[in-house]
Amino acid sequence: MARRSPHRLLGVLAAVTVAFALFSPSSPAAAETSAPARAAAVRPLSTSTPVVFVHGYTGSASNWTTAMSVFRLNGWSSANLFAYEYDSYGDNVTNAQGLAAFVNNVKSRTGAGKVAIVNHSMGGLVSQYYLKVLGGNTSVSHLASLAGANHGTTAAGACLIYTTCRQMYPGSSFIAQISSGDETPGETEYATWYSACDGVILPYTSTRLSGATNNNVLCQTHIGYLADTVVLGQVARFIAS
Repeated sequence: MARRSPHRLLGVLAAVTVAFALFSPSSPAAAETSAPARAAAVRPLSTSTPVVFVHGYTGSASNWTTAMSVFRLNGWSSANLFAYEYDSYGDNVTNAQGLAAFVNNVKSRTGAGKVAIVNHSMGGLVSQYYLKVLGGNTSVSHLASLAGANHGTTAAGACLIYTTCRQMYPGSSFIAQISSGDETPGETEYATWYSACDGVILPYTSTRLSGATNNNVLCQTHIGYLADTVVLGQVARFIAS
């Protein structure tokens, strides 16, 4: 093997020294970028925003017991956590109108200018209709959709005798109304959580919203989200950010 000359070795050592200086934590460039990161890490979260939970098909307020516990652990007061209930077998237009009235009542009770909404499954349709068609986005700071049927699910084919299921089937006029144009209107922050292991939202990518932060969960079942403290913690931090 050919021996390297002393001059070449010195050149390599010099290059390594320069690279180390550039990427060392003590370098000025690193200090400039790390200071904002440290500030963000210690910035207190805002947990004063009232949260309205919207259940899915055949669900109820009891679906959110674990979620509310997670939100309390993240700093929310029980007085700012609310669960909206609606008729799973009726009409999602009526359900969305009921959500509008519920949000207004929460704002009146708490004195808040806006609320955050966390929905699951068919609750995504109710929420999207409220925000987009009824103009509810002006009253909502954050919307988090867990396995929301935002673009429908073929699983609704099993219950088409009900209006809500017909509205939830892909290609329905209801879905066309909430998905045409801007899917994330207004200044509301939108985020979704979806998984290939869902099993109920078919296709599972139906939950994704154009313009939202869409989080692909490695593997979670449709009902599993309601007890997934990791995902629910992410939702709480998203709303508090």
